[in-house]
Amino acid sequence: MKLAEALQERADLNKKISQIGERLADNCFVQEGERPAEEPARLLDELEAAVSRLELLIAAINATNNVTKVNGRTLTETIARKDCLILRINTLEQLISKASASVTRYTRREIKLMRTVDVSALRERTDALAKELRLLDNSLQEANWQTELVL
Repeated sequence: MKLAEALQERADLNKKISQIGERLADNCFVQEGERPAEEPARLLDELEAAVSRLELLIAAINATNNVTKVNGRTLTETIARKDCLILRINTLEQLISKASASVTRYTRREIKLMRTVDVSALRERTDALAKELRLLDNSLQEANWQTELVL
């Protein structure tokens, strides 16, 4: 199994587990004398099977990420870099949005607010980080489809 397939299965299992939880909540009470639409015991068995499979899959994905190298870095290091790039980009975009907002003065006697950051330079920096993120994500996707899952 390719790493990309394992990642897809992990996403599917997470979704399935969430749905089972909702179904359990929907069937944990019934009126006296009624039967639930789905048997909670069967749903709990289904939940246990899905969570057990997810646990094995996560361990295999993490093991694979720790030994697979892309551009001299492990996938784990590359994913950490990607997460931090996203954090930087999001924070800079919030700053740009706030700093770009116009400040209205109704009279000349009101306090004039001045920007403390260079919005244009921040945009350039954000664009460069976004480009790095795109390239990094492309190499991650490529590696995911080329790498066999460590079992």
